[in-house]
Amino acid sequence: MIKTAIVGATGYVGEELVRILCAHTQAEISYITSHSNIGQKYSEIYQSFSHIIPDVCLEENLQELAEKVDVIFIALPHGIACKKINKNILEKTKIIDLGADFRIKSKQTYEEWYKTGHESPELLEEAVYGLVEWKRDRIKNARLVANPGCYTTCSILSLLPVVKEGIIDTETIVIDAKSGITGAGKSLSPGTHFTECNESMKAYKIASHRHTPEIEQELSEFAGKQVKLTFTPNLIPIQRGILCSCYAKLTDKSVTYEDIREIYLKYYEKEYFIRITEKDTYPETRWVRNSNFYDIGFKVDKRTGNLIVIGAIDNLVKGASGQAVQNMNIMFGLDEKTGLQTVPVCL
Repeated sequence: MIKTAIVGATGYVGEELVRILCAHTQAEISYITSHSNIGQKYSEIYQSFSHIIPDVCLEENLQELAEKVDVIFIALPHGIACKKINKNILEKTKIIDLGADFRIKSKQTYEEWYKTGHESPELLEEAVYGLVEWKRDRIKNARLVANPGCYTTCSILSLLPVVKEGIIDTETIVIDAKSGITGAGKSLSPGTHFTECNESMKAYKIASHRHTPEIEQELSEFAGKQVKLTFTPNLIPIQRGILCSCYAKLTDKSVTYEDIREIYLKYYEKEYFIRITEKDTYPETRWVRNSNFYDIGFKVDKRTGNLIVIGAIDNLVKGASGQAVQNMNIMFGLDEKTGLQTVPVCL
């Protein structure tokens, strides 16, 4: 059995990790830590784990955990992991960081967008960006995996096939993304109070969202040139789910729906967790709720010469904890579907 530790287990992402790992046949939860709930039983914080998780939340000490477990999941806000992870720890255990500290390869870019210093830049080159369907071979031998963000997972999976094939003009990419409230995390904020967001929708961090450079970095790698795009996130009054509507000009206006479908099948037909919808059927967040699936549909707009791509994920699963477990499975040579074959909860 793979021994795991979850640092930051009482946040929404941490709770989802606990839920998934409880059903994993090849891994066990050895330690859970929480900065704000030290000494408290986990099942008292989340009653759904009553008679399932008897563990008490411990104080986090990565040096000690590295001696005791095979992999540590770090589910903490940005700016913390980079202060705690070092090469000594990585010689003893594997790390899957669900925060943003190791996703962006440029220290300067990270500090510019996250407004904080990066304390371990020497690890940026080693860290593997854990977008499983595109980085599987690199993940296999990784000691440090940077789990992608939720918006970025949906956006990048939606666009990479057509970016790589050169079918779209990368200077015209616009991503309109909508997320449920859990994407904001568990920390209290007036903007995510029930009375502030129920029965309302709003765009936020326009032209300044921190996931922008992450999306551009990964698309640029496969495009073979610098990609700059417009990314607008929106908060919608649902608990979980992300829907990304992506727009770009086609480089060849004679391209048909069938041509685009062949491109997506080329890259995704054998991917268990990626489901391409039928023509004129477009993803809905409820179709992927509580699952590790990513659904994608697309439309060729002959009138404007645009390609429209719609992607949907559960932000807490494929956009965070599910993808983290998928990464763990690959790192330890397991079938990557292990523990993740939950059918979406549609209703």
